[in-house]
Amino acid sequence: MNFSPLALTLTLLPSGPLLADTFERNQALKLPDVLISANRQVEARNDSSAANTVFTREDIDRLQPDSVTDLLRRVPGVQVGQTGGRGSLPGIYIRGTKSAQSLVLVDGQRIGNSTSGDSNLQHLNIEQVERVEVLRGSRSVIYGSDAIGGVIQIFTRRGTEQGLQPRLHVGFGSHQTWERSLGVSGGDEQTRFNLGASLDETAGINRTHESYPSDGDHDEYRNKSLSLSLSHALTDDIEIGANLLDNRGKSAFDNPFGRFDSTTFKSAQQQPYNEFTVSSLSSYVDARINDLWKTRVEFGHGENREKSLDKLSDERGVFNTYRDSLNWQNDLALDARNSLILGGDWYEDRINSSTAFDEDSRWNRAAFIQHRYQADSFSTELGLRRDQNQQFGSQNSWSGTFTLPLNPDNDVLLTYSEGFRAPTFNDLYYPDFSNPDLKPETSKSYELQWRSQLTDTSRLEASLYRTDLKDAIIFGSNDRPQNVASARINGFEAALKQELFGWQSALGVAIIDPRDRDSGHTLARRARRTLSLDLDRQFDRLGVGASWQAVSSSYDDENNQQPLGGYALLGLRSSWELNREIKFELKVDNLLDKEYSRAVVQS
Repeated sequence: MNFSPLALTLTLLPSGPLLADTFERNQALKLPDVLISANRQVEARNDSSAANTVFTREDIDRLQPDSVTDLLRRVPGVQVGQTGGRGSLPGIYIRGTKSAQSLVLVDGQRIGNSTSGDSNLQHLNIEQVERVEVLRGSRSVIYGSDAIGGVIQIFTRRGTEQGLQPRLHVGFGSHQTWERSLGVSGGDEQTRFNLGASLDETAGINRTHESYPSDGDHDEYRNKSLSLSLSHALTDDIEIGANLLDNRGKSAFDNPFGRFDSTTFKSAQQQPYNEFTVSSLSSYVDARINDLWKTRVEFGHGENREKSLDKLSDERGVFNTYRDSLNWQNDLALDARNSLILGGDWYEDRINSSTAFDEDSRWNRAAFIQHRYQADSFSTELGLRRDQNQQFGSQNSWSGTFTLPLNPDNDVLLTYSEGFRAPTFNDLYYPDFSNPDLKPETSKSYELQWRSQLTDTSRLEASLYRTDLKDAIIFGSNDRPQNVASARINGFEAALKQELFGWQSALGVAIIDPRDRDSGHTLARRARRTLSLDLDRQFDRLGVGASWQAVSSSYDDENNQQPLGGYALLGLRSSWELNREIKFELKVDNLLDKEYSRAVVQS
């Protein structure tokens, strides 16, 4: 049983009107029924062709997740395979695809590591997050590489009220866990800002089975986080702004080199840890040219820096990646029935590493167009994107959606989408273990969605889909990556939200059949069945809630020789508002003290 942090939150909230409507996008971040990530524009969730899940800051405060990955486990079709406690690397599997086949954004900027493809979501502090949007299914027409399984976008904290609103959060829990965060937001009719800082520390858990003395320790974790958002309305039609998220700290881990024998004595004495930095900086200009034309230009810079060290050794390993990006998008309302998105992307990745890569930089540029037609009895969406990459050349991506409203409360959507993933620097250039002739992985997806407003307080969204993967990259017998694998993923997922007798409930169910087409084996670490249920109710100042997550068995390896047992976890939470400024929170995870594993981790 884990006692998650008992939190004391103090928030000073002077009343005041919302800022001017010029801040359309930032106001939308507070709303549960709108979506931004699907087409990089504010739209109603039900108008988007993407299967999606949205968590607002209000949802985050109610559910009390201790991390972004904890929040993602509630999304139907999303599985999280984490190899330890806080700070350990998570595997994010959206609709059966692997982590590197889904795109992760912070305020519109890619944060994935360009050497390994990992997103480093484990280092993003939940106290600095305003909103999380999850798109399930390929969005490569809008975003290009990596968006095969879907897109996860994290938006940093925002302020939308005039005046100053300071906040303080202090929490403590088992394993010597402490959470501390401090922030302030505010603004006036033209300017809005938010500034926040957090410090999380924990003694951690032992992530592996003990093989020798250095493995028996707990793996501590420390994370310092800073976020800043600033926007200013130059006129009623032009807004400029910037967003910053910076996370840095230390993450310990157990010896990864194998079991003790005379040839591994030196490695058996190691006590390794990483010093990490994950940061994203973006700035933008948002302009309404006229009633028919909106344009947005975004500039971005991201860094993933990691230094591997050892308490008992002077050895150092450095893997630093940097990314600069530029995006320009134009939203055109051609007439009452036709709208158009026109845009272009450019980004460049660079590496600074203690390992000498054959190449240490590459660029990617792209253009995309998407047309939407709205008739009285149906609507269509058709998109095309062309990417040009310095390493692998060009890649085209198509998508199309046909939407049929059966009646005012029921819609059926048919979607075809293509996706691709560019090989990473490790795949292409890592000394002695790479292949510069690799092609991008590609996918074709087919999806049937049903969206139904069952009652005023009940909504059901369900999807039936199939994804075919080609040229998947795996390591061959020569220890070099090759485009030889293919996979077929069939799946069903459903999300039901309902309010009954004052209780809010959210149920998510997913069934998948992810198979290697050559061997017939189930893809590693993908459970065939998952279920998530949240129940919450507010009694005046007292809030109570419960979560139940069930995951079926899976395999830890591609040959299906190492089974992982299924499990079910029950958690409880409660909050009490002493007054308008002070709130106490208590959460207990894994109430029934179940033993479970999301990966086989041995040293």
